[in-house]
Amino acid sequence: MAEEKKKKTPEDFKRESMESFRVKPAEGTNIKKIIGVVSGKGGVGKSLVTGLSACAMNRKGYKTGVLDADITGPSIPKMFGADPLRYADENGNMIPAVSENGIKLMSVNLLMENDTDPVIWRGPVIAGVVKQFYGETNWGDIDYMFVDMPPGTGDVPLTVFQSLPVDGIIVVSTPQELVSMIVEKAVNMAALMNVPIIGLVENMSYMNCPHCNKPIYVFGESKLDTYAANKGMDVLAKIPLDPEFSKKCDAGKIEEYEPDFLDSLVYRLEQI
Repeated sequence: MAEEKKKKTPEDFKRESMESFRVKPAEGTNIKKIIGVVSGKGGVGKSLVTGLSACAMNRKGYKTGVLDADITGPSIPKMFGADPLRYADENGNMIPAVSENGIKLMSVNLLMENDTDPVIWRGPVIAGVVKQFYGETNWGDIDYMFVDMPPGTGDVPLTVFQSLPVDGIIVVSTPQELVSMIVEKAVNMAALMNVPIIGLVENMSYMNCPHCNKPIYVFGESKLDTYAANKGMDVLAKIPLDPEFSKKCDAGKIEEYEPDFLDSLVYRLEQI
């Protein structure tokens, strides 16, 4: 008697549906881990966390790359002092820009004639560009690719979760009460999409007093530890307000900033 065919579960259909959306990487590309950096709102410092994370893993000896999926608000090239793209490989695939320390970068601002030109595109076009940045770029060998997501839970985050084999996300927040509600939206979206949450990073968490070096909680004391404990998640880093960030990023020298508050984040990423 022939073996009875196993009946598919709703989870099987969901997994097959997700796999059908996957974009194949370009020939010559080998990406081991893809990490999304997300939040439920803008202005919390996703790009900063993306850049610092890529730099931290690069300093540990890993080959890193940044895919700037924040198409209408790209800031990664400026942060790294990257020059515009001018070349393609023999297959017509884009060749990413490379930072001073070897971090590979892809962003719409690397393709614009002027970095201040606005990108006035509808959602489906933007989503298509993100897929091209992944599937039509010769990334070569990458140990950790960080995807700087746009804020919210719209077209582009959905496209990234469906089209790229994301290994996990880092959720960025700030201490304000309002942000914790917005963070919840990003966390809930990740759960619905079956994307693992690596942990939380709080930006603008505090600043050090220039006179006594004690922490000053400009936006109120952090409640992130309590939130994370209730959700069973890890707090990976608390980033202070530091004028040095602005100076380095404005000068395209983010790689020169070597903070000591990302050790837990690096350790957690190495465990994935």
